[in-house]
Amino acid sequence: MGILTWIIVGLIAGAIAKALHPGKDPGGFIITVLIGIAGAVVGGWISSFLGFGTVDGFNMGSLFIAIVGAVLLLFLYRKFGTKA
Repeated sequence: MGILTWIIVGLIAGAIAKALHPGKDPGGFIITVLIGIAGAVVGGWISSFLGFGTVDGFNMGSLFIAIVGAVLLLFLYRKFGTKA
């Protein structure tokens, strides 16, 4: 998957993750996008490790995996991140 696709999937996954897990985050939009991109990577790694599939393009399965990863990272970021 190309870098532009990772950014687009990360942007969408980060925005959806923030909507599913609302609250105040230090860093705002940029951090949300970065968490979304990292969530796509982490979600793809976890799902491929468990045998569910990977983030392999712009499709609904990949977007779902990226959203799950982004929600997980957003939760961890809020739980263990620095307090502003």
